[in-house]
Amino acid sequence: MDPCSNCHSRLETPLVCHSCHHLVPLDRAPNPYAAFGLPLAFGVDKEQLRKKQLQLTRLMHPDFFGGENAALRKLAERNTAELNRAYELLKDDAARAEWLVRELGGPTQEAVRDMPVEFLMEVMEWNEALEEARGTDARSPKRMRLTPLRAELTERRRVLLEQIAANLDPLPPVGDPRLVQLRRDLNAVRYLDRALAELAELLLFCTPR
Repeated sequence: MDPCSNCHSRLETPLVCHSCHHLVPLDRAPNPYAAFGLPLAFGVDKEQLRKKQLQLTRLMHPDFFGGENAALRKLAERNTAELNRAYELLKDDAARAEWLVRELGGPTQEAVRDMPVEFLMEVMEWNEALEEARGTDARSPKRMRLTPLRAELTERRRVLLEQIAANLDPLPPVGDPRLVQLRRDLNAVRYLDRALAELAELLLFCTPR
Protein backbone atom coordinates (compact mmCIF):
# COMPACT_ATOMS: atom_id res chain seq x y z
CA MET A 1 0.00 0.00 0.00
CA ASP A 2 1.36 3.42 -0.96
CA PRO A 3 2.11 5.87 1.88
CA CYS A 4 -0.16 8.80 2.62
CA SER A 5 0.20 11.44 -0.10
CA ASN A 6 -0.29 14.18 2.48
CA CYS A 7 2.03 13.26 5.38
CA HIS A 8 3.84 10.19 3.91
CA SER A 9 2.90 8.00 6.89
CA ARG A 10 2.23 4.32 6.32
CA LEU A 11 -1.43 3.78 5.51
CA GLU A 12 -3.27 1.16 7.55
CA THR A 13 -6.28 1.29 5.21
CA PRO A 14 -6.74 2.59 1.65
CA LEU A 15 -9.54 4.86 2.91
CA VAL A 16 -7.99 7.33 5.35
CA CYS A 17 -4.68 8.18 7.00
CA HIS A 18 -4.63 7.53 10.75
CA SER A 19 -1.87 10.10 11.25
CA CYS A 20 -3.23 13.21 9.50
CA HIS A 21 -6.84 12.11 8.77
CA HIS A 22 -6.31 12.73 5.06
CA LEU A 23 -9.02 11.05 2.98
CA VAL A 24 -7.68 8.82 0.22
CA PRO A 25 -9.46 9.10 -3.15
CA LEU A 26 -10.58 5.74 -4.55
CA ASP A 27 -10.54 4.63 -8.17
CA ARG A 28 -12.31 1.35 -7.31
CA ALA A 29 -13.91 -0.41 -4.35
CA PRO A 30 -11.24 -1.58 -1.89
CA ASN A 31 -10.56 -5.15 -0.93
CA PRO A 32 -12.76 -5.56 2.21
CA TYR A 33 -9.86 -6.99 4.20
CA ALA A 34 -7.57 -4.16 3.15
CA ALA A 35 -10.26 -1.64 4.12
CA PHE A 36 -9.78 -2.80 7.72
CA GLY A 37 -6.06 -3.50 7.48
CA LEU A 38 -6.65 -7.22 8.01
CA PRO A 39 -4.76 -10.18 6.56
CA LEU A 40 -6.61 -12.51 4.22
CA ALA A 41 -8.10 -15.26 6.40
CA PHE A 42 -11.50 -16.76 7.05
CA GLY A 43 -11.38 -16.19 10.80
CA VAL A 44 -12.34 -12.67 11.87
CA ASP A 45 -12.62 -11.28 15.41
CA LYS A 46 -16.04 -9.68 15.07
CA GLU A 47 -15.78 -7.64 18.25
CA GLN A 48 -12.50 -6.11 17.11
CA LEU A 49 -13.94 -5.61 13.62
CA ARG A 50 -16.82 -3.59 15.07
CA LYS A 51 -14.44 -1.48 17.18
CA LYS A 52 -12.29 -0.77 14.14
CA GLN A 53 -15.34 0.18 12.09
CA LEU A 54 -16.35 2.74 14.71
CA GLN A 55 -12.80 4.09 14.89
CA LEU A 56 -12.52 4.51 11.11
CA THR A 57 -16.02 5.94 10.85
CA ARG A 58 -15.06 8.67 13.30
CA LEU A 59 -11.96 9.48 11.25
CA MET A 60 -13.96 9.77 8.02
CA HIS A 61 -17.32 11.07 9.21
CA PRO A 62 -18.73 13.47 6.57
CA ASP A 63 -19.62 16.01 9.28
CA PHE A 64 -15.88 16.57 9.83
CA PHE A 65 -15.42 17.39 6.16
CA GLY A 66 -18.29 19.81 5.64
CA GLY A 67 -17.89 23.52 5.25
CA GLU A 68 -17.73 24.79 1.71
CA ASN A 69 -15.73 21.89 0.26
CA ALA A 70 -18.50 19.78 -1.26
CA ALA A 71 -16.03 17.49 -3.06
CA LEU A 72 -14.29 16.60 0.21
CA ARG A 73 -17.57 15.84 1.92
CA LYS A 74 -18.61 13.66 -1.01
CA LEU A 75 -15.32 11.75 -0.73
CA ALA A 76 -15.94 11.24 2.99
CA GLU A 77 -19.40 9.89 2.23
CA ARG A 78 -18.06 7.53 -0.42
CA ASN A 79 -15.22 6.19 1.72
CA THR A 80 -17.58 5.71 4.66
CA ALA A 81 -19.99 3.81 2.41
CA GLU A 82 -17.15 1.57 1.20
CA LEU A 83 -16.13 0.91 4.81
CA ASN A 84 -19.69 -0.05 5.70
CA ARG A 85 -19.94 -2.39 2.72
CA ALA A 86 -16.69 -4.07 3.74
CA TYR A 87 -17.94 -4.39 7.33
CA GLU A 88 -21.24 -6.00 6.28
CA LEU A 89 -19.35 -8.57 4.22
CA LEU A 90 -16.68 -9.39 6.79
CA LYS A 91 -19.08 -9.81 9.71
CA ASP A 92 -21.19 -12.36 7.78
CA ASP A 93 -19.59 -15.82 7.73
CA ALA A 94 -21.34 -16.96 4.53
CA ALA A 95 -20.68 -13.71 2.65
CA ARG A 96 -17.04 -13.74 3.76
CA ALA A 97 -16.61 -17.33 2.55
CA GLU A 98 -18.25 -16.44 -0.78
CA TRP A 99 -15.81 -13.56 -1.28
CA LEU A 100 -12.78 -15.68 -0.39
CA VAL A 101 -13.76 -18.49 -2.75
CA ARG A 102 -14.05 -15.98 -5.61
CA GLU A 103 -10.82 -14.22 -4.61
CA LEU A 104 -8.96 -17.55 -4.62
CA GLY A 105 -10.11 -18.30 -8.16
CA GLY A 106 -12.92 -20.66 -7.22
CA PRO A 107 -16.00 -21.09 -9.43
CA THR A 108 -18.95 -18.72 -9.26
CA GLN A 109 -22.48 -19.85 -8.48
CA GLU A 110 -23.28 -19.49 -12.18
CA ALA A 111 -20.42 -21.83 -13.11
CA VAL A 112 -21.21 -24.49 -10.49
CA ARG A 113 -24.90 -24.57 -9.59
CA ASP A 114 -25.20 -27.96 -7.89
CA MET A 115 -25.06 -28.77 -4.19
CA PRO A 116 -23.29 -31.63 -2.37
CA VAL A 117 -24.78 -34.98 -3.41
CA GLU A 118 -25.39 -36.05 0.20
CA PHE A 119 -27.42 -32.88 0.70
CA LEU A 120 -29.89 -33.52 -2.14
CA MET A 121 -32.07 -36.14 -0.39
CA GLU A 122 -32.57 -33.79 2.54
CA VAL A 123 -33.46 -30.97 0.14
CA MET A 124 -36.18 -33.12 -1.45
CA GLU A 125 -37.71 -33.82 1.96
CA TRP A 126 -37.56 -30.17 3.01
CA ASN A 127 -39.06 -29.00 -0.29
CA GLU A 128 -41.92 -31.46 0.16
CA ALA A 129 -42.65 -30.15 3.66
CA LEU A 130 -42.62 -26.56 2.43
CA GLU A 131 -44.83 -27.40 -0.54
CA GLU A 132 -47.38 -29.13 1.70
CA ALA A 133 -47.49 -26.13 4.05
CA ARG A 134 -48.02 -23.50 1.34
CA GLY A 135 -51.62 -22.42 1.06
CA THR A 136 -52.72 -24.24 4.20
CA ASP A 137 -54.49 -22.68 7.14
CA ALA A 138 -52.21 -21.19 9.79
CA ARG A 139 -53.50 -23.73 12.35
CA SER A 140 -53.18 -26.78 10.12
CA PRO A 141 -50.93 -29.62 11.35
CA LYS A 142 -48.76 -29.29 8.25
CA ARG A 143 -48.11 -25.62 8.98
CA MET A 144 -47.43 -26.25 12.66
CA ARG A 145 -44.80 -28.89 11.81
CA LEU A 146 -42.68 -26.13 10.29
CA THR A 147 -41.32 -25.05 13.68
CA PRO A 148 -39.17 -28.17 14.16
CA LEU A 149 -38.22 -27.97 10.47
CA ARG A 150 -36.86 -24.48 11.01
CA ALA A 151 -34.75 -25.76 13.92
CA GLU A 152 -33.45 -28.58 11.73
CA LEU A 153 -32.50 -26.25 8.87
CA THR A 154 -30.88 -23.77 11.23
CA GLU A 155 -28.72 -26.52 12.70
CA ARG A 156 -27.87 -27.88 9.23
CA ARG A 157 -26.73 -24.39 8.20
CA ARG A 158 -24.55 -24.09 11.30
CA VAL A 159 -22.86 -27.43 10.59
CA LEU A 160 -22.29 -26.51 6.94
CA LEU A 161 -20.66 -23.22 7.88
CA GLU A 162 -18.41 -25.01 10.36
CA GLN A 163 -17.36 -27.36 7.57
CA ILE A 164 -16.72 -24.41 5.22
CA ALA A 165 -14.70 -22.64 7.91
CA ALA A 166 -12.55 -25.74 8.46
CA ASN A 167 -11.81 -25.95 4.72
CA LEU A 168 -10.85 -22.27 4.61
CA ASP A 169 -8.45 -22.44 7.55
CA PRO A 170 -5.79 -22.26 6.36
CA LEU A 171 -6.79 -20.76 3.05
CA PRO A 172 -6.31 -23.13 0.11
CA PRO A 173 -3.98 -22.01 -2.70
CA VAL A 174 -5.36 -20.05 -5.63
CA GLY A 175 -7.16 -22.39 -8.02
CA ASP A 176 -7.14 -25.32 -5.58
CA PRO A 177 -9.63 -28.09 -6.60
CA ARG A 178 -11.18 -27.93 -3.10
CA LEU A 179 -12.71 -24.58 -4.06
CA VAL A 180 -15.24 -26.45 -6.24
CA GLN A 181 -16.52 -28.36 -3.20
CA LEU A 182 -16.58 -25.14 -1.20
CA ARG A 183 -18.75 -23.61 -3.93
CA ARG A 184 -21.18 -26.54 -3.66
CA ASP A 185 -21.31 -26.13 0.12
CA LEU A 186 -21.99 -22.41 -0.28
CA ASN A 187 -24.79 -23.19 -2.74
CA ALA A 188 -26.31 -25.35 -0.01
CA VAL A 189 -26.05 -22.47 2.46
CA ARG A 190 -27.82 -20.23 -0.07
CA TYR A 191 -30.61 -22.80 -0.39
CA LEU A 192 -30.97 -22.97 3.40
CA ASP A 193 -31.11 -19.18 3.63
CA ARG A 194 -33.96 -19.08 1.10
CA ALA A 195 -35.80 -21.93 2.81
CA LEU A 196 -35.42 -20.32 6.25
CA ALA A 197 -36.72 -17.01 4.90
CA GLU A 198 -39.81 -18.77 3.53
CA LEU A 199 -40.26 -20.66 6.79
CA ALA A 200 -40.14 -17.41 8.74
CA GLU A 201 -42.88 -15.99 6.53
CA LEU A 202 -45.05 -19.09 6.78
CA LEU A 203 -44.65 -19.21 10.57
CA LEU A 204 -45.36 -15.53 11.00
CA PHE A 205 -49.10 -16.08 10.98
CA CYS A 206 -49.15 -19.37 12.85
CA THR A 207 -51.05 -19.28 16.14
CA PRO A 208 -50.80 -21.85 18.94
CA ARG A 209 -53.43 -24.55 18.75
